[in-house]
Amino acid sequence: MTGAVDLSGLKERAQAATPQQGAPQGEGDSSGSVTSITITEANFEAEVLQRSTAVPVVVVLISTSRSPDSVALADTLERLAAADAGTWVLARVDVEANMRIAQAFGVQAIPTVVAVAAGQPLADFQGPQPEPQLRGWIDAILHAVEGKLSGPPAGAGPQEEPVDPRFVAAETALENGDLPGAEEAYQTILDAEPGNPDAQAALRQLRFLARAQQTGPDAGTKADAAPTDIDLAFAAADAELFEQQPDAAFGRLIDLIKRTAGDDRARVRTRLVELFELFDTAEPSVVAARRKLAAALY
Repeated sequence: MTGAVDLSGLKERAQAATPQQGAPQGEGDSSGSVTSITITEANFEAEVLQRSTAVPVVVVLISTSRSPDSVALADTLERLAAADAGTWVLARVDVEANMRIAQAFGVQAIPTVVAVAAGQPLADFQGPQPEPQLRGWIDAILHAVEGKLSGPPAGAGPQEEPVDPRFVAAETALENGDLPGAEEAYQTILDAEPGNPDAQAALRQLRFLARAQQTGPDAGTKADAAPTDIDLAFAAADAELFEQQPDAAFGRLIDLIKRTAGDDRARVRTRLVELFELFDTAEPSVVAARRKLAAALY
């Protein structure tokens, strides 16, 4: 697969998540076999990597708020998955809520579709496709893995673990494009459990997403024209991060730290650390940027 990176970082993050938040939300055929699953970082390992050792998992990366074509493609693939009755599974990923998954697959455009088998990307394509071409692509994937995977389980599909209704409410609001409702739901969880890491991470991503959606296409140009304007730099960094360019976003703010002092420097550093927290601490881009930040400060 072109442009993809190692998926192990998502696997490690999933292992740290609680089982309740990792439960899939999916659909099945009349026999009980799972055919379609909604994927988050929490259930990525179990529902994509592990499941793909039994049957191919076709991951469709969509944007429910920005790309109606991607949602239509996912719906078509879902019908095909149901018709094939568990011989492969569709995994839906909303990139705006699961930025790290999009980064792991090296997504350059929405929609992107990736077939995963035995825990590894097997084939991919970008952009909408007519149903006959999708049918042919799926058939080629099934032919390529024939006899190489363990196959779908007999009888009913995997037993799902109990779902935390608080997270279901938050994720439902997010899927419906209700960012304030999702933020309120995650905040309610944190009010009851201030240390809940999954709610903290989700709330950080939601707040970033809300900011990023307010940036214009010329955010970078405006910031470049006024290199000391902190607000313009923040908007440009958000836009770059939203476009899967973390090195550019981090570099922009580190350069600004070098040009500022006092309260302004502290403000920029605080925003940069907030952006770091959107990623795993071991993410190479974050590790490199932290080193550059230390050099800029000291």
